[in-house]
Amino acid sequence: MPKFAAAARPALADTGLRRALRGTTAQLRGRAAAAAAEPADWEDLREAGRAIGEEALLNLDVHLEDLERAVTEAGGTVHWAADAAEARRVVTGLVRASEAREVLAAASLTLREIGLDGALARAGVAVQETALGDLAVRLGEDEPSHPLSPAAHRDRAGIAELFRRAMPAAGADLPDDPEALAAAARAHLRERFLRARVAVTGANFLVAETGTAVVVESEGNARMCLTLPETLICVAGIDKVVPTWDDMEVFLQLLPRASTGDRMTPYVSSWTGVTPGDGPRAFHLVLLDNGRTRALADEVGRAALRCVGCSACLNVCPVYERTGGRPYGPVHQGPIGAILTPQLRGVESAAMASLPYASTLCGACADVCPVKIDIPDVLVHLRGLVVDSRRRRPVPPPEMVLMRGLAWTMGDPRRHAAVLRRGTRWARLLSRGGRIRRLPGLLGAWTEARDLPAPPAESFRAWWDRTRA
Repeated sequence: MPKFAAAARPALADTGLRRALRGTTAQLRGRAAAAAAEPADWEDLREAGRAIGEEALLNLDVHLEDLERAVTEAGGTVHWAADAAEARRVVTGLVRASEAREVLAAASLTLREIGLDGALARAGVAVQETALGDLAVRLGEDEPSHPLSPAAHRDRAGIAELFRRAMPAAGADLPDDPEALAAAARAHLRERFLRARVAVTGANFLVAETGTAVVVESEGNARMCLTLPETLICVAGIDKVVPTWDDMEVFLQLLPRASTGDRMTPYVSSWTGVTPGDGPRAFHLVLLDNGRTRALADEVGRAALRCVGCSACLNVCPVYERTGGRPYGPVHQGPIGAILTPQLRGVESAAMASLPYASTLCGACADVCPVKIDIPDVLVHLRGLVVDSRRRRPVPPPEMVLMRGLAWTMGDPRRHAAVLRRGTRWARLLSRGGRIRRLPGLLGAWTEARDLPAPPAESFRAWWDRTRA
C-alpha cells in the first residue's frame, strides 16, 4: 500500500471520478443534514450514543463474556480470532466442513478487512457478492470507493455496460436506469440465493445480553443470506458489542439519519442462535480482534472504535471528496479510516504514518458524527505517535533531520540571524515573480503542490533594529 499522497494522484487527475464523488457526497450530505434537523432531541441522541459506546468499550471484557455465553445458550458457536489470518482459517475451515463450493457474502467491511474473498478462492470456494454496489465492483474487477456506495465512482452507464457484459441473461439492450439495473441484479442473484448452503455476513451490532447479531441494510440481500442457507457464519469486530437491547433504540435512530438521511433503515435483521425448523441449522460467530485491543488501550484513539459505520464523516470531508476512498486503503475510508486503520495496523510503515495527515483538520467530520467522535483530536494525537515512532529509528528520516537542524539553528540568536540572512539571499535568488515554484533537494516536497512566497529583502528584526535604534 503506497503513501496517501502517492495513492491519491490518479484520483486527483480523474475528473470523471471526482465529478461522480462530488454528486454522491453532496446528495448524501444534504439528506443527512435534513434528517438530523427533524428530531428536537438529536443532540441528546448523539450524546446518548457517545455515552453508550464509551461505556461498552470501557467494560468490553465483561460484555464479550456475556455475549459468548448468550450465543452459546442460543445454540450458536463462538470463535475468537486474534488477527485476520486466524479469522480466515476459521471461516475457511467451516466452509470446508460444510463441503460447499460456493458461499453467499453480504456486504461487510469486516469481511473485506480479513481478506476473506482471496482465502476462499484459494480454497477453491467461489464467493458470490449479493449487494448491488459490491456486485458492480466485483464485475468491474475494481476497488470500492465508498462504504455505503462501493460503486460511487462509476456512473449508471458504466454499471449497465458491466451488467451487459457479465450477465448475458440481462440482455444487450439493458437500459441504465436504476430500476432496470436492480431488476437485472435480482434475477442474476435469485438462483444463487436458492442453491447456496453457506452464507457469510458481518454485523453492525452484537447485543451482549441476548447474544443477538443485528444487520441494517437498504437492499434486503443480507436478510436473504440470514434465512436461506443451512450454515450462517458471522464475522464481526469485538468493538461491535453493545450491552443491551435498550441501547439499540438509540443507534437505530442515529445510524439511518446520519448515513443516508432516512428516518428508518429499510431492513433491520436480527437473529439469535438457531431455531429448529426456521433459518440456518448452524450459526457461527467469529469475533475479530485484529488490532482493536491495541486501539482500546489508547485513551484518545479508542474513540474511533465507537464508529457505527454511517459514513457521515466521508460525505463532508473535502479531502475524501477529491480523492475518493482508494488512497485510504482497501477497508476503512475517509476521516474514520485515517484514524482507525493506523491504530489497527500501527503507524510504523510509511503508508500508515501518512494517513493521519490526510486531513485539513477542518472539523466538519466531528460536527456530523452521530456518536461524537472527535476525529480531528484523534488525528493530531496520531500525528504525535507518528513523530514519536520516527524518533526511535536508527536512521532518522529527512524531515526529522531537518527539524533537528532548525532546532539547533534557532537555539542561538546569532546562529539564527546568520542562517536567516543567508537563507533569505538564496530564497530570493530562486524566486520568479515573487514566488518560489520549486525548492531544491529534500525541501522540494514542500513545493510539489504549492508555491512559496519569496521572503522580503529585510526581516522584521532587521527592520526593527534599523528603524528603532
